[in-house]
Amino acid sequence: MEHLIERKRSSVQGREESLSVLSHLLMAHYAQRHVRPKLSELVPALLKCAKGGQSDNETALALKALSLLIITEPSDSIYDAMIRPLKGIISSSESSSVMVAATHTLGIATFYGGVGLDETQEIMDFYLEIIESDGHSVEAADDGNVVAAALQEWGFLATQFEGMEDTSEEPMEAFVEQLESSDASVVIAAGENIALLFEKSWSELEEDEEPEHQDDEDDEEEADPTAKGMIKRYTVWRQEHQLKHTLSALAQAHGKRISRKDKKELHSSFADILNTVEHPTRGPRYSNAIDQYTNKAYGSRMVIHIGKNSMSIDKWWKLHRLQSLRRALQGGFIVHYEDNQVVFDSLPVMLD
Repeated sequence: MEHLIERKRSSVQGREESLSVLSHLLMAHYAQRHVRPKLSELVPALLKCAKGGQSDNETALALKALSLLIITEPSDSIYDAMIRPLKGIISSSESSSVMVAATHTLGIATFYGGVGLDETQEIMDFYLEIIESDGHSVEAADDGNVVAAALQEWGFLATQFEGMEDTSEEPMEAFVEQLESSDASVVIAAGENIALLFEKSWSELEEDEEPEHQDDEDDEEEADPTAKGMIKRYTVWRQEHQLKHTLSALAQAHGKRISRKDKKELHSSFADILNTVEHPTRGPRYSNAIDQYTNKAYGSRMVIHIGKNSMSIDKWWKLHRLQSLRRALQGGFIVHYEDNQVVFDSLPVMLD
């Protein structure tokens, strides 16, 4: 840390090494007690490396360190210091990898920076401009990596909103359009956001509410255990039949231009996404198969293990947060989940 704070006489290679070491430390350990005393000096030093990095690698490493720093020691003052530089890097960098890193760092800073929902919505609108313009709004025309990052961070921030009836239409139009992208990562990120918005259109019944009979759901929906005590609040997308057709095609995508890896990911992802659009109370990896021991449907089969415990990722909002935390923390996710209350609180699920 001292090498970064005392930047004078440092070389690019030296700063890159220091940034890499710092990021490894912040990922592998919950280092709040180490960084807190240095915060007022460390944040400006990292921002200086990010804004004035003499190599793309230095800039990207500084952005990574900033993400990890705000997860370790969340602060609205850090967010205030980061917001303009991050937007500037996204809008002006000529490096795709740097733009992607800055896009992810902005999402982390917004989520953990203690900002209100209005300001969060402004950042989501910034991402939406990137998505709608295929990257043109930030001079990254048709750059799938940048568009995918914007889609991922839009979804991550959207998990903070309970219902999005008044703000779903424009994003849905953009996401549906991105389903036609030739970049699998863009298509999958758009699909996962669509699933999240459909999930948000249903909520638990209030004490004084009665369940309504859904005209097109009949007995199958009534028998769905995930729909018990839930009610549809609004229609997400009026062209739902066409959307289901598109999602079904993606779940069976084929063609010589699609790599085997992309086909596998598209098939797996869009089988889940289609299932949620058809049954919005069902989350990722939902299975109707019957458990012979309980005689009930398995339900969501996406499980991650934390030590001796396991966590069910049975909602799209959980998956979005998990993916974002894993992008930032990588192999240090488990350490932070167990030791960092901020990380645990952002994915507050029961451990079995």
